[in-house]
Amino acid sequence: MSDILIVDDERDIRELISDILKDEGYSTRLAGTSDACMAELNKEPPALMILDIWLKDSAMDGIDILKHVKRDNPDVPVVIISGHGNIEIAVAAIKQGAYDFIEKPFNIDQLMVVIHRAMETARLRRENNQLKRGDNSAAEMIGESSAFKALQAQLDKVTNTNGRVMLTGGPGAGKDLAAQYIHANSNRADAPFVTVNCATVEPERMEEVLFGRETKERGIEQGLLEQAHGGIIFFDEVADMPVGTQSKILRVLVEQQFQRVGGNDNVRVDLRVISSTNKDLGAEIASGRFREELYHRLNVVPIHVPSLEDRREDIPSLADFFISGFNKVQGLPLRKLGDEAKTLLQTMQWPGNIRQLRNVMERILILGSDAEEIDPTEVPQSEGNGEAANGIAIGGSLATLPLREARELFEREYLMTQINRFGGNISRTAAFVGMERSALHRKLKSLGVVTSNKQGTRVAEVQEDLEPTGTD
Repeated sequence: MSDILIVDDERDIRELISDILKDEGYSTRLAGTSDACMAELNKEPPALMILDIWLKDSAMDGIDILKHVKRDNPDVPVVIISGHGNIEIAVAAIKQGAYDFIEKPFNIDQLMVVIHRAMETARLRRENNQLKRGDNSAAEMIGESSAFKALQAQLDKVTNTNGRVMLTGGPGAGKDLAAQYIHANSNRADAPFVTVNCATVEPERMEEVLFGRETKERGIEQGLLEQAHGGIIFFDEVADMPVGTQSKILRVLVEQQFQRVGGNDNVRVDLRVISSTNKDLGAEIASGRFREELYHRLNVVPIHVPSLEDRREDIPSLADFFISGFNKVQGLPLRKLGDEAKTLLQTMQWPGNIRQLRNVMERILILGSDAEEIDPTEVPQSEGNGEAANGIAIGGSLATLPLREARELFEREYLMTQINRFGGNISRTAAFVGMERSALHRKLKSLGVVTSNKQGTRVAEVQEDLEPTGTD
């Protein structure tokens, strides 16, 4: 981008600077008054401005225009020129955000050096901001399940629109990744992607965080809305935004402008808004914790992000993706997920969704064995083995066995547990499990279970020299 806007009330100077810049390969636009300048700014922000302090027959002088530029287009560097230069004017210009101040008559070589430096500084600042935000263009979504493909199809439909999107789904389901995917594939991919973590910002600081502030001591401090200008603002867990702030955000969505805390100037912003929540916003509205009008403004395109349990087919590929990532970033072992371990992961319950799976894989790589293949014994058995929505979740090694072997293993462990519970008393065990004593004896024999005295207590154990026969 090499478009330079030259603003000076003297036509000869405007055209002289323009001719020099064109010889250097730049494109230029010219303005002789503040009105013409603002019209060019509103048409399209330039890569750089050369701005005269004194503008005859204009409603605003150079300092006023500079304030507008730094408010609405803070990334545009401004070089101030003046034929009435003094220290006070230079200091005022720099305080308002000018890159440099040059006094007329200026040396052409000096002007070109300043312009080159200003353009390079602006480029480095943009690159630095991109690094701070992370490489969102690499937002990668993994999956092949029908639920995943349906989600991706919905996201692809909204990427190149400016429609506001509301992402719903459980904690850890990947709502933030879905928002980054929209940004990375949109026409705003080169602009900022700024996340507002509504659940973690202290309520009393929310407005300063969003809108920024102005003080005599520290000047202008940009908020997240201003930092997201031209790009996307992502309200993560928007239901946790304070009610008082909600009304002000509603006004921003309507007017596309706001005032900083402690300031009087209106700050104009161009934003696309994406929101997410794991709460029932209908219930939040009914309880008075969320503004209904704001809900309708944000919920233009509702998209549900499915839970991990709704896309179990994707668990092996997600696990492999995390293993590869931990190897590259943390240097953890690059291990293969065994078939039985995959089966176990796919049958577990995942209330923490993808985030929980990621944590489990990291734990396995840190605490697991050095074997090339991950086996089921390394999978944390406490993870998600609670009650499922439609029944009891199958956990442990049972999930990796054929039905016949799984049934034998379950019966053996169950009966041994009951025998030990009743102190080795077969009669009480038979009564509790609902079997005749003779039938229980036959079942124990077929399973290879015997009772013996250990330290004065009769306990059940597997007879080492007798393999279970397996009965139906």
